[in-house]
Amino acid sequence: MQLSVGSVPGSFLINEDYMTTSPSSRVSRWPVWLCWLAMVLDGFDLVVLGTVIPTLIKTGELGFDAVGATLVATISLVGVGAGALFIAPLSDRFGRRKLMVACVLWFSVFTLAVAWAPNVAVFGVFRFLAGVGLGACLPVALAYMNDYAKAGSAGKSTTRTMTGYHVGAVATAFLALLVIPDWRIMFVVGGIAGLVLAPFLWFKLPETLPAAETARTQEQTGFRDLARKPYPLVAVAIAAASFMGLLLVYGLNTWLPQLMASAGYPVSAGLSLLLVLNLGAVAGLIIAGILADKHGTKPIVLLWFGLSAACLALLSIKVDNAFLLNALVFVTGVFVFSAQVLVYAWVSQLFPARLRATALGFAAGVGRVGAIAGPAVTGGLVAAGIAYPWGFYAFAAAGALAVLALVAVPHAIAAARTAEEQVS
Repeated sequence: MQLSVGSVPGSFLINEDYMTTSPSSRVSRWPVWLCWLAMVLDGFDLVVLGTVIPTLIKTGELGFDAVGATLVATISLVGVGAGALFIAPLSDRFGRRKLMVACVLWFSVFTLAVAWAPNVAVFGVFRFLAGVGLGACLPVALAYMNDYAKAGSAGKSTTRTMTGYHVGAVATAFLALLVIPDWRIMFVVGGIAGLVLAPFLWFKLPETLPAAETARTQEQTGFRDLARKPYPLVAVAIAAASFMGLLLVYGLNTWLPQLMASAGYPVSAGLSLLLVLNLGAVAGLIIAGILADKHGTKPIVLLWFGLSAACLALLSIKVDNAFLLNALVFVTGVFVFSAQVLVYAWVSQLFPARLRATALGFAAGVGRVGAIAGPAVTGGLVAAGIAYPWGFYAFAAAGALAVLALVAVPHAIAAARTAEEQVS
């Protein structure tokens, strides 16, 4: 085992032997919790706009109306997608730790700035810029955890880290209940949380890419590598599945209460079902990671997307029994959200370390297009008055298409990755 200390505080260079055999030392606990907390910040971003927009539209503050709110929500997701596509791959060249710290600082500064935006246009610009940092943070954190994870634990490592995403979403929703209509506090708290986290990331996170690997990839990694054999087909298939997965995640989080209201359920029931859906997501992440490490990620992600499609199709049937309805929505949450996370876990296994963040950024960036499309498509169905049952049919079709995309991934790709890492 080799362990060397870099010139920068907290900059450790850890080889693969250390990462796969280190037990539960004090150092090894920091990456788990710090990457998890970084995902809590991402979860904050998932719901914060949804918590403040009703107040902003109602009061007309900053010039907000329905059109302005839609524009801000869309441009925020565009920023997240741009960060995933163009910023996250830089960690394959310059190291995970430095980029993660930079992204958290960037996000925090512009999240704080939102609280002092003078109008809706500047509000939108700040949200876009904050989104760039957040969009890069997710794939970098997942790449980091997969670099650092013990052999055979990539699935559990990824899903465990992503529980922070949903914990952050739930915590932000509870904070909103306490402070709204004072919406500025939401962004102040989110920004300060990131500024507090950043020093811990800098001093406590070891670097996971060995110095030789980092130097070797500075001139070589990028999206062009995904177009070289044997990666093009797997990159397209993974991106398509990520598109469908985030279409489901954002579409359901945005429109589930309205879909249930269109089905004839009380509005209060729709809101409580949204909470049940996300509770199912946390349970699903834990279960999915364990099963993926035990049975292989590919069969579990295919099963998860298939069961997501089946559950979403079943939700198109009116259920009068409250217990059965809540149980069905909970189970739907178990499969829908962790299916998308399993895509990330599989990406980490399919691509070598030198391309890990690039591939994750590509999957997450294309997926963000699905995050925009999901609410837009469902919103169109709501406007046309056919949200129920066609919204659930559309979601079920997305799950089925994800299965078809992932089936196309060649069986030999993992062997090719292993061969490349052995040669390097």
